[in-house]
Amino acid sequence: MPIVVEIDVLLAKRKMSVGELADRIGITPANLAVLKNGRAKAVRFSTLAALCEALECQPGDLLRWEDGDDAKDGDDADA
Repeated sequence: MPIVVEIDVLLAKRKMSVGELADRIGITPANLAVLKNGRAKAVRFSTLAALCEALECQPGDLLRWEDGDDAKDGDDADA
């Protein structure tokens, strides 16, 4: 997927665990892991806002776009 989630980077910079961040934003650690590992298909704006507040960052600090040619996930087998 061409959208890369940078939660790991921000967690490391803030010396915060996944569990602590999950508690702060009100989601389960398992759901945060899905988002963190790039397996999520969508993210709610309310979750994005909570992440930004807890990590003291902007949405662009959490999400990065990569060229789709390098980041195929195999779901586009229609071609």
